[in-house]
Amino acid sequence: MTGLPLYELAITEKEGKSWLWDPIRKRHLVLTPEEYVRQCLIRFLSEEKGFPLPLMSIERGLTYNQLAKRYDLVAWDREGKPLVAIECKRPTVALTDETVRQLATYNQKIGATHLLITNGKELVFFGKKADGTWAQRQEIPDFESLVAGG
Repeated sequence: MTGLPLYELAITEKEGKSWLWDPIRKRHLVLTPEEYVRQCLIRFLSEEKGFPLPLMSIERGLTYNQLAKRYDLVAWDREGKPLVAIECKRPTVALTDETVRQLATYNQKIGATHLLITNGKELVFFGKKADGTWAQRQEIPDFESLVAGG
């Protein structure tokens, strides 16, 4: 699958740093390469795939093997069930089996039916099949299709 569209994000300068607005957390954040990828993904999912912003959460904690971890982004369905677990990497980080495994490990606690990982240049999407195995998909369906079981 190709990469994310690169969006023109509103960036402001303050205290010698670049900041951008996060529409989910409703506050300005320091601009980092990973945050730029995350914000482009949020725009893509909301504007082009119809994912409602109120049904997304960012960097919440979880415990895995007695270790405190944080997931990057989760999109929820309307009933509050995890729909897509998402991992964002900076553009210089290659998407490897190891990075996919990291997301799959987090998803053991999250329980989403879909996985998405991106570094901005590449985007990989998986869906859980009826037999419990995972299959890479060529396209990211829109929100309505995913909640309908697509």
